[in-house]
Amino acid sequence: MADTELIRQINESYDMCDYIEKNGVTKQKLDTSLRESLRVDLLHFLVYISLQDQIFADAENLFIQETLGYRFNKTEAALLKSRWNLNDTDFGKKIPLSLKVCVLADAGHKISRDVYSNKKARKLTETFRQIGEHYLAINPYAGEREIGALTSYMTLLDNFLKEYGLLSPDRKTKAFINPGPGKVRTDKESSAASAAVGKEIQENSAEDLMAELNSLTGLTAVKKDVNTLISLMKVQKLRREHGMKTADVNKHMVFMGNPGTGKTTVARLLAGIYHSIGVCRTGQLVEVDRAGLVSGYIGQTATKTQEVVEDALGGILFIDEAYTLTNQKGQGDFGQEAVDTLLKAMEDHRDDLIVIVAGYTKLMEEFLNSNPGLRSRFNKFLYFEDYSAEEEIEILKNNCKKQEYKLTPEALAVATEFFTKRCADKPESYANARDVRNYLELAISNQAIRLMKHKKLTKTMLATLEKEDVEGIVL
Repeated sequence: MADTELIRQINESYDMCDYIEKNGVTKQKLDTSLRESLRVDLLHFLVYISLQDQIFADAENLFIQETLGYRFNKTEAALLKSRWNLNDTDFGKKIPLSLKVCVLADAGHKISRDVYSNKKARKLTETFRQIGEHYLAINPYAGEREIGALTSYMTLLDNFLKEYGLLSPDRKTKAFINPGPGKVRTDKESSAASAAVGKEIQENSAEDLMAELNSLTGLTAVKKDVNTLISLMKVQKLRREHGMKTADVNKHMVFMGNPGTGKTTVARLLAGIYHSIGVCRTGQLVEVDRAGLVSGYIGQTATKTQEVVEDALGGILFIDEAYTLTNQKGQGDFGQEAVDTLLKAMEDHRDDLIVIVAGYTKLMEEFLNSNPGLRSRFNKFLYFEDYSAEEEIEILKNNCKKQEYKLTPEALAVATEFFTKRCADKPESYANARDVRNYLELAISNQAIRLMKHKKLTKTMLATLEKEDVEGIVL
């Protein structure tokens, strides 16, 4: 039986299509109504996903009948797939007409006093996502190929929205608790912080958080992996709700990459998304490093690590530079004690704790090989590649926009030359997006010094970064 909430969402999307047509957005003559065009697009989408394994199950047929009103058998479905070219090469790279019209309406601001606040494209994309996830949940044969097809197609749609500036979320999640290196809160402080974060997370929907994740610059492979993982979690949750068997999914992860490649940012968003879809009970992210887990005295490391674990229960424990727990072996080092305590906690709290260990790729491989029980606890590895010069410039522009600054063309040219050389040389201090942040902070400081020479400052002057503000910056 199709979920009533899903049926409501589909009907709302149909009503949205009627609203778009009523306001004259679809001036070009369509073969049918926009409502019917969406219904066909959704049907094509489901058949495309379903026949990834060449199996069209009875449960899938019933789902399509209940949600879209179409009825056909396995043979007919295979013929439709061939007739409509529902393969990865054609359909898997094609934007549905219904979404194109929504993007036209939103990006072009075609409707004055739009009751949907120019979010029609995002709402429609979410309908595709929801119907796909529910469809996989009732499919007894759904596996990696079907989930991969859903992920790839949703990435296609998200990227299309991003091209037109329609993907950025309205709110930013604050699902992040960071006591700072070596600091651990008291039980009272932890409870208060967790409660505050839980409330903040509840104000952000999974849709908003997913939009923020997918709007991040670069990280193409990471975003695809995370989207696949999230789809898998949502499908497993839906299967439980339908009283069906579910796979025992290991949620612990390893993030590998150089500094400043977005590991903490992705972990923070993942904590919020997992909370929003019911995977994490509270959804906080607790970030620690070696100093937050290891003590210099016998017997204290286990206690210190246990306190951090208690702090992270219900959310995600993010251990940065985790390799430092095992690469300093010697007399008086208790890093291994922290690892042993952590391994036991991961087993004792397997349903209420997610651990992410992060650090340089090579050193993390050594960390995982240092203990026979370590690698077996992690089965998801995400590789964060260095940003290109083009991506760092995009990050710089985005950071300027967030802080209400604007680079002049001359200043942008200087910055582009700086990051092109830095990305090519990759000096020892190279730190990806952190370099961008530090570069902008220095530019803002230079601007402040320059502006102090003026007696009267305008809003434009305060917002503009000139060529002299960015010249000669050294990181």
